[in-house]
Amino acid sequence: MLDIKWIRDNRSALEKMLASRRSKLDIVPLYTLDAERRKLLAELERLQAERNKSADQIGKAKAQKGDIATLLKEVETKKGEMKALESKLAEIEPKLNDLLLRINNVPDASVPAGASADDNKVLREVGKIPSYAFKPRSHLEIGEALGILDFKAGAKLSGSGFPVLRGQGAALERALITFMLEVHTKEHGYMEVLAPYLVTPASMQGTGQLPRFEEELFRVDRDNLYLIPTAEVSVTNLHREEVLEEKDLPKKYVSYSACFRREAGSYGQDTKGLIRNHQFNKVELVQFVKPEESLETLELLTASAEKILYKLKIPYRVMALCTGDLGFASAKTYDLEVWLPSENRYREISSCSMFTDFQARRMNIKFKRSDGKKDFVHTLNGSGVAIGRTFAAILENFQQADGSVILPEVLRPYLGVSQLSR
Repeated sequence: MLDIKWIRDNRSALEKMLASRRSKLDIVPLYTLDAERRKLLAELERLQAERNKSADQIGKAKAQKGDIATLLKEVETKKGEMKALESKLAEIEPKLNDLLLRINNVPDASVPAGASADDNKVLREVGKIPSYAFKPRSHLEIGEALGILDFKAGAKLSGSGFPVLRGQGAALERALITFMLEVHTKEHGYMEVLAPYLVTPASMQGTGQLPRFEEELFRVDRDNLYLIPTAEVSVTNLHREEVLEEKDLPKKYVSYSACFRREAGSYGQDTKGLIRNHQFNKVELVQFVKPEESLETLELLTASAEKILYKLKIPYRVMALCTGDLGFASAKTYDLEVWLPSENRYREISSCSMFTDFQARRMNIKFKRSDGKKDFVHTLNGSGVAIGRTFAAILENFQQADGSVILPEVLRPYLGVSQLSR
């Protein structure tokens, strides 16, 4: 959420920002509602002062045993007028708040300008793209041939987009989760947390999923709870409505979770394999930092996510997202993309983002500086990394002509084997 004072003072800048973010939000009603709200508040303040003055006069009249009937009538009249104004405010404020919650975050000045993903910038490419003496197969073909991926069973149980992993496939998924958690906790200094998968609407609103992305979420209507689309939601909300101490920052959390997404509007795109599923596993990195440290922290958080791919020896590249491709709440984002031989292209495996105080304002998360001043924290998060897409990248990049898959060395101790085979 943006500061309402900034919105009032920067209408032209806000309109340009929304255009650069490809937002279709009509902000005219926002300014109308805000002006009306301020007018009502000023009138309420005036009536309150007059009522207080009348109350003082009543007190003095009583002390002098004077006539207070007229004064009491004036007070009752003002109470009625105030009640009417408060009723109007009660109608306006939810509408205004809803519009405020739908406004994108302001991109950092370092974000490249652009209209779409085509304008994202390649920052670096790491690792050697493999070559084969045979036509590389997709991870779905490899997984089914090895008997470790079973989408038919998943469809029988839950419908499309819910894979079942068997045998070495389940072991590989578990190994990746454990490997990533150990790297981030032991080498990067993150504290591991395991948080709920079901959260309240307030939690979803706090990180920006609501109200903007309601249609993409799984909701349990009976209990008014949502299944998390990422551990970012649970973990970032850990400090909702809290004031942290400066000495305790940064706070660094890593969390494994299953993630649940409807992927609304994506029918027909990547419906085969592990690239786009309704349920998938992910390891998430979350940080709370001082505002002056957030940009540097984004570089460090991204490097932590990169370390996973580097250790696995999967070819990848780092992209700086342009203004037109930034996520709703992000002020700056780096995407990590892994090479998929069957598609002959890179595919996203992690988004590492800095949100300034956008989420902290929604959740009211502040910190107290040593001089006693309270400021909103800056929040950051990133996949460290998506398990299913890592699974897919391993199968494809390390596939052999005989259908087996050579495992990255760092994973072998977790599985007790050096390759996946029939």
